[in-house]
Amino acid sequence: VDAYAGTKTEDMFWEVLNKGGVIGGSSAGATIQGSYLARGDTQTNQIMMGDHEEGFGFVKNIAIDQHVIARNRHFDMFNILENKPELLGMSIDESTAVVVTGNTFEVIGSSYVIMYDGGFWSREGSSDKQLPSDDLFYFLRSGDKYDLKKRQVID
Repeated sequence: VDAYAGTKTEDMFWEVLNKGGVIGGSSAGATIQGSYLARGDTQTNQIMMGDHEEGFGFVKNIAIDQHVIARNRHFDMFNILENKPELLGMSIDESTAVVVTGNTFEVIGSSYVIMYDGGFWSREGSSDKQLPSDDLFYFLRSGDKYDLKKRQVID
């Protein structure tokens, strides 16, 4: 963020998006696209809420983490959401991406995206598999679609 926030480069990113173009990023390049900057600490990437908290906001009202399954980071997002409950949490694993179009995204790749939104969704549709009322998350796989505005999986 330090290098690009408020610069002509950031303005050009927004110009690309406003003209219907595509911006991509992996790892920290994906994280910075959210409105909240997860792991934005200048000393270490082990701190979820660091000294830099503002991302570019290309995707609004969201905190994005990465390498979640490969690095066993499943529960790290709760630190942010406990302090910023208005945010949606998204954790993207390695070899996986989301393609955002407007207010929806589709998962592509060989692993998973984990969504944290205080709700519950089951591929089987069974309330018997309900998780505890706090610390909720669920996995989306390639081909799954999600509505960011409604905060729900698109069937």
